Amino acid sequence: MPEIKLFAGTSSQALANDIAKFYDIPLGDNTLSRFSDGEMQTIINESVRGSYSFFIQSTCQPHDNLLELLLWIDTAKRASAGYITAVIPYFGYARQDRKDKPRVPISAKLVANLLTAAGANRIMTMDLHADQVQGFFDIPVDHLRSEAIYTPYLKTLDLSNVIFASPDVGGVKRAREYSKNLKRELVICDKYRTKANEVASMTVIGDVSGADVILVDDLVDTAGTLCKAADALIEKGAKSVRAICTHPVLSGKAYETIENSQLSELIVCDTIPMQRMSPKIKVLSTAQLFSRAIRNTVEHRSIAALFLGQE
Repeated sequence: MPEIKLFAGTSSQALANDIAKFYDIPLGDNTLSRFSDGEMQTIINESVRGSYSFFIQSTCQPHDNLLELLLWIDTAKRASAGYITAVIPYFGYARQDRKDKPRVPISAKLVANLLTAAGANRIMTMDLHADQVQGFFDIPVDHLRSEAIYTPYLKTLDLSNVIFASPDVGGVKRAREYSKNLKRELVICDKYRTKANEVASMTVIGDVSGADVILVDDLVDTAGTLCKAADALIEKGAKSVRAICTHPVLSGKAYETIENSQLSELIVCDTIPMQRMSPKIKVLSTAQLFSRAIRNTVEHRSIAALFLGQE
C-alpha cells in the first residue's frame, strides 16, 4: 500500500493535529513562507512520491486559505504524489451555488473547477451548504455529515420535550433528518431577507408552546437568522431554544449577538477555528470522524458506514 501523508494548512492546524493523533501518524513536514508583498510559497519538506497525500485546510475567510490549498495541491502534484485528497472541513463559497438573481457568479462551481485544475484527485468535506455542490465536481467527493457527531451528543440530553426547527425553508431537509432519527416533531421558521446577512422578518410554522426547541443549520455567520428565529420561537411560547450549527463562521458582531440573544446554547464543530471562547458556545470535535473517513478511503471501505452505524 502507498505511504499515507497528512499535511496541515494554515487554517486547520489544530484540527489536523487531532486528526493525525487519531490516525496514529505524525503530520507531514511542510512550510508556508511569504514574500514581502504577502505572496505565498508552499514547500513540502519530505518526499511524497507515489503517496496518498491528504491536505487538511478549511477555506474559511476564503481568499488566502483557498489559494493556499490550491498551492499545496499543485506542490504535491509536481512532487509526484500518487493520489491527492483535499480535506476541506468547511468549504467556503458553497453558499453561492446557483444564479438566484441576474449577473451573479456560481462561485461554488468556480471553486470546484479550481481544485480539480490544481490537481486534486478527491475532495473530502463536511455539511456542504447545499448537497448539489457535489455535482459541480468531476472527481469523487466524500460528503461527511455532522449527524455522526451531533446525534450521540443529543442522546445525552433529555429529549422528551424537544422539537427540532429549521431556521429557514432551505434547511428543512437537514432538520427533518434529526426529527426523524430522534423521533421528535419538526417546525419551520420562514425568513424573509432584504439583502445578504440581514433578515427582515421571521414566521414560525408549527406549534412550539412549552417545548424545548433545537434549531438545526449548517453554518452560523452573523448569527442574525438564528437569533431572530430564537426570538420568534420564544414569542410563540417555546420554553427554551438552543441551536446546532456545524460551521462557526461567526463574522462581524456574531459573538456579541449570540451572547445577548435568547439562545441558551449554540453547539458547533471545530471545522473552523474559534476566534474566542463564549459561555454560550460549545465546540464538538470532528477529528475522529475525519480520521476514520481518511482511513476508510485509503482502505477502500465505505464512507457511508460511518453515518449508518455499520462500524
